[in-house]
Amino acid sequence: MGLDAQATVQRIDKWLWFTRLIKSRTLAAGLVAEGKVRLNRLRLEKPSQTVKPGDVLTIAMGTRVRVIEVVATGVRRGPALEAQGLYKDLTPPREPTSDAAPSSGREAGSGRPTKRDRRLTDRLQGSD
Repeated sequence: MGLDAQATVQRIDKWLWFTRLIKSRTLAAGLVAEGKVRLNRLRLEKPSQTVKPGDVLTIAMGTRVRVIEVVATGVRRGPALEAQGLYKDLTPPREPTSDAAPSSGREAGSGRPTKRDRRLTDRLQGSD
């Protein structure tokens, strides 16, 4: 492999670390080894497999699945703006869930009474 060929391909674990999608190279290698990363729809098994510009990665990160297109290979793990230039995020936006919890945290009248509730109760019983 010549120098030009090496500049256009990069190990997947190293690339994920350079892009700051994963905190450490060890965690990136573990994610690949667990089978949570796909390269052009094929499951990766080894962190030594390479990526090149134009490849599409599907990464399962917890409950979230991200779809990333490789734009460039990295030279170093630089600042966030530099890292964001290495990929294009193709992940569809999340739909808001209709099961959203109420903002107060609990329904009125359930659970332990608040200080305000106790004052109202005391007022009703006539003990000020």
